[in-house]
Amino acid sequence: MLTIYGVYRSRASRIIWLANELGIPFKHVPVIQANRVPDPLAKGAPLNTQSPEFLKVNPFARIPSVDDGGLVLHESLAINLYLARKHGGPLAPATPAEDGQIEMWSFWAATEVEPHSIQVLYNMVGKPPAERDAKLAAASVEALRSRFAFLDGSVGAGKYLVGGRFTVADINVAEIVRYATPATALFDAAPNVKAWLADCQSRPAFKSMWATRDKEPA
Repeated sequence: MLTIYGVYRSRASRIIWLANELGIPFKHVPVIQANRVPDPLAKGAPLNTQSPEFLKVNPFARIPSVDDGGLVLHESLAINLYLARKHGGPLAPATPAEDGQIEMWSFWAATEVEPHSIQVLYNMVGKPPAERDAKLAAASVEALRSRFAFLDGSVGAGKYLVGGRFTVADINVAEIVRYATPATALFDAAPNVKAWLADCQSRPAFKSMWATRDKEPA
């Protein structure tokens, strides 16, 4: 049995979406970020990333982590790549070339997009207004313009990122691009990206994950 540690309002959403796509049964252990708890170590505090129980799973105090029949893994993108390969099907790479492309897109999103998209999210809607940094948000949007232009040309050529079909690469990249959605002008300037993200998020597996996420406390 696959066990997923982390709340839906975290990068665990990527893994849960993939598990839904593949029909993988899983046990969900909600672990909240310690910074969302007044005293993470207080008696009766909800299970969080500083809880001794969770630190036995991930000593680096990060979510998500998974336990797949005794195999403990961290890092959400790597977990998704592992699960896709293990369970196969159209979401997995069909050839070594596709394997390389899927890894490339996942790492590209993590290094080239997420450092900026997460700042767009935090500083446009994610933080209380008094804590937002408008200059950082603007700089992050500007940095994303070239990334979105590159992605726009790629998904425009084949609708999806790899092999002309929906794969784990689309999940990994879409969940990172999603953070930038408050910057609507970015998507208006990249219509293929806008259509691709809407297509990814129209899938029943995403909608199921998102419906549960919406029920969690913000």
